[in-house]
Amino acid sequence: MNRVGPVAFPEELSESRREALLTLLADEDPGVYRRIRQKILSLGPAAADWLRPHALSRDPALRRRAQEIVLRFDRQAADNIFLGFCLKHGEDLDLEDGAWLLAQTQYPDINVAGYRALLDSFAADLREATEDVDDDEQLLTAVNKYLFEGRGFSGNDEDFYDPESSYLNRVLDRRTGNPINLCLMYILICRRLQLPVAGIGLPGHFICRYQSSSTALYVDVFDHGKLLNKADCVRYLLQGNYSVRDEYLLPLSPRRILLRVCSNLHQIYLHMEQAENATRMQRYLVALAR
Repeated sequence: MNRVGPVAFPEELSESRREALLTLLADEDPGVYRRIRQKILSLGPAAADWLRPHALSRDPALRRRAQEIVLRFDRQAADNIFLGFCLKHGEDLDLEDGAWLLAQTQYPDINVAGYRALLDSFAADLREATEDVDDDEQLLTAVNKYLFEGRGFSGNDEDFYDPESSYLNRVLDRRTGNPINLCLMYILICRRLQLPVAGIGLPGHFICRYQSSSTALYVDVFDHGKLLNKADCVRYLLQGNYSVRDEYLLPLSPRRILLRVCSNLHQIYLHMEQAENATRMQRYLVALAR
């Protein structure tokens, strides 16, 4: 019979021990700080509860270091929640919920309700502006004019490896992003308008498709909403030396879209040599690819 060793639980600290750790946390010696930081992290997430008030300390060193440790704990908590979401839901998971949960793994303090309200406001403006438009192409042209001229969204073609272009909150903050996350925003706004828009995962690019009973139009959201037809998409594939496959022009499920977002981030963090973040994305890829 295999014997199981004792289970180690996080240490309970007395008030005096906490005070001692806080004093040392603000120590000017970097070596002392590293040891105390590791000690606090070893105590587990419960340590964030008594450390969090000190993130507002008047002592600059204590404030900065407390904020860093609390942020790490909060990211760990968000990481667990997102992984649970990925493992629990299937192909038709809630794409918007998934996008915000992913964003919180990097920015745990974001006001998700506020960002949802911002998307609601964009949709409300568009609903009013397109109320009398019944032509599909004119409708998409109006949506594109609003977002790319009126609201100033554009593709981030200056820094392909900018990770902020892959988190929906930062796309909305900065009005720029990579192809898939601009499409994600576009899809979420169109969903509020009950428009038949889906994500299309071309090799090396990501676009949207508008499919009505009479029309199939493709939207290059990264290129200010440029409208394309199927022939344009085939031309893109041929010019890129990709094989022309029908599957490339089929909508991706919400799960596959989220998988591709995480895959992009994984490649970005590998390029930036951010091993911890790359490993985090690898866990998400495994959970989403099952």
